[in-house]
Amino acid sequence: MTNKKIMQTAQRIAALRDHFVQHERFDPLENRFTLLAEKRIADIATGRAREAHGLALSGASGAGKSAAIMHLLQRARQRLDGAGHEDLTIVSLRVPSPATLKLVGQSLLRALGFQISSERQAWYIWDLVRHHLRERRVLFVHLDEAQDLASRGTRHELNAVAAMLKTLMTDNDWPVGIILSGTTELEDILNHDPQLARRMQTIYFGPLSSIGHANDVLDLVEAYCERGRLSVGEDVGTTELAERLIHAAANQFGLVIELTLAAIEQAYLRGASSLVRAHFARAYAHRSGSDDAFNPFIVPDYHRIDVRQVFTREEN
Repeated sequence: MTNKKIMQTAQRIAALRDHFVQHERFDPLENRFTLLAEKRIADIATGRAREAHGLALSGASGAGKSAAIMHLLQRARQRLDGAGHEDLTIVSLRVPSPATLKLVGQSLLRALGFQISSERQAWYIWDLVRHHLRERRVLFVHLDEAQDLASRGTRHELNAVAAMLKTLMTDNDWPVGIILSGTTELEDILNHDPQLARRMQTIYFGPLSSIGHANDVLDLVEAYCERGRLSVGEDVGTTELAERLIHAAANQFGLVIELTLAAIEQAYLRGASSLVRAHFARAYAHRSGSDDAFNPFIVPDYHRIDVRQVFTREEN
């Protein structure tokens, strides 16, 4: 395997990662967000200063939340520009660690293009945040990995987080919608404060099931193969392969995509023109470091394998 082959493979996989495959979960997410955005734009156009509302997306790690939100915001920005609303902005950032209110405020100011000394107190930082949100005419602030906003889970911390989010959404001069995405621990923040919860629409990306989602997974694999200029091997375009893939991905949609791209990567590295089951087996082996006896693309009784474990080996 040459360095040129590795470089070409990396470039092709990077292009595939940039391609978002539309799926059944995305449309409800986009529809709800678009309605929120249009309501906010209508309020701005008529000079009303009603409180803004938000959206919370939760799901297990690997459910595909971040990719869906990033694609959602990209399309939203394009729609705003196309409709003549270039002056309206959507800001997105990942919640920093440790997720103190002061550090979140500093990170948000940086995302807004403003640097500030770490010596400033939290109340001053958040006053500046509200000022720059208004000056930049920000419609929505997206916080990814939002469960880290209350990572310690104390009542005082939850109160402070809820108060901060509500303050942004109810600002008299410029209310801002909040988009939260994160693991299911994010739900604790909303459930802690009913006033915050009533201002948020909620969407949950649940786990996949082999019975209900096998055909959808096959469609996804075929879509990536078509995009990646590979044919689908006879042992890939089957319900059995889809069920094995769902199990290997711990029933999480985002991990299904990761494993599919990893299998396509194996096909590219070997100069194959078709994606076959052996490519999935190699991709899983590289990901887990486990013996063949614990590879769900190899053994007949794959349901027994705990795919959350890595470096699993047979005992001598």
